[in-house]
Amino acid sequence: MAAGDETTGAPRPFPWDMAMAVGLGRLRLEPSVFWALTMREFAAAAGLIGEGGGALTRPVLAGLMQRFPDQ
Repeated sequence: MAAGDETTGAPRPFPWDMAMAVGLGRLRLEPSVFWALTMREFAAAAGLIGEGGGALTRPVLAGLMQRFPDQ
């Protein structure tokens, strides 16, 4: 069995080659921007988050705007 096989329970290594190809190649992000992204930000930019899954609703946005008003 290969390392990272589901049957062994070992975690698979993160696919950095694929992530860099998408971030630096397809999205054409500057390296400093790519490396500063969180995994959630990268997933959203790459289109990996399903529609509506991470969208803010108006009430949530209104609450955030009230809690953190622009100065």
